[in-house]
Amino acid sequence: MMDLRTGFGLALRQVRTQKELTQEDFSNVSSRTYLSTLERGLKSPTIDKVDALADVLDVHPLTLLALAYSRTQGIKLTQLLANVLIEAEPFDG
Repeated sequence: MMDLRTGFGLALRQVRTQKELTQEDFSNVSSRTYLSTLERGLKSPTIDKVDALADVLDVHPLTLLALAYSRTQGIKLTQLLANVLIEAEPFDG
């Protein structure tokens, strides 16, 4: 299995390319060089950076994280989200 940085990088690249965005489209929140290091799994973003990247991608930050974790754990996204719903239910006030 892959590490979380690599999984996040793959998820970020997949969503970015499917949305037909370039690395330059993120210039208001990140340099192209930094985005490239994230996509290659060389760095881990802060939670604030995940939020800013998701805003540019027009997705919820959890989408990026869920895609990353599903890759690193080798499970389908739907199964991961079902597990999260079960785990979070007691805390859903």
